[in-house]
Amino acid sequence: MTIFTPPCPTRRVAFLGLAASACATGAWAAGKLPIVTVLGDSITAGLGLPARDALPAQLQAALERRGIKAMVRGAGVSGDTSGGALARVDFSVAPDTALCVVALGGNDLLQGADPRNTKANLRRIIDKLKTRQIKVVLAGLRAPPLIGASYARDFTGLFPALARETGAVYHPDFVTGVVGVQRLMQRDGIHPNAAGARVIAERLAPTVAAALRA
Repeated sequence: MTIFTPPCPTRRVAFLGLAASACATGAWAAGKLPIVTVLGDSITAGLGLPARDALPAQLQAALERRGIKAMVRGAGVSGDTSGGALARVDFSVAPDTALCVVALGGNDLLQGADPRNTKANLRRIIDKLKTRQIKVVLAGLRAPPLIGASYARDFTGLFPALARETGAVYHPDFVTGVVGVQRLMQRDGIHPNAAGARVIAERLAPTVAAALRA
């Protein structure tokens, strides 16, 4: 969750969308597996990790261990905020996606963004996905009280409130129990290592599995 103010969609972001769309005509689509796309920031992008250890691959493996065959695609951009993801959601989440995990807000938190703005951006992302008949799992974040009790309460509370208001499936505390645990983090203290990504995926998998079955 690198602190970053994203510009307008870049060539790199556009490439992510084109690559995801191309998969729809390849072997993945031919296998008719449900497609799960994880829309997020550097944690979703697997910053500092090989692809096999990053969250998307770990989530796919965790689903398979629960008997769910699915293809998980990462649509993470390091440093992305909720506003940055809103600008690219239409082409980063390919049309064949059955379910999208929206895992955003960490960089908003690091930048001290107004929780009302973060909530509005996430609402528009969810609305865009639902309009396209894509199921949504909203991953929540718990803000540490040390940044200010009132701000932390408002920021933490926006996620369950938004899930209730939009009908998105809510997954609480996306990285709680990983961030801050040294053995689960890379040296930068911000991004999970392979073991940390596995913990996040294992906790997320039951929510995604239930949403796919619904």
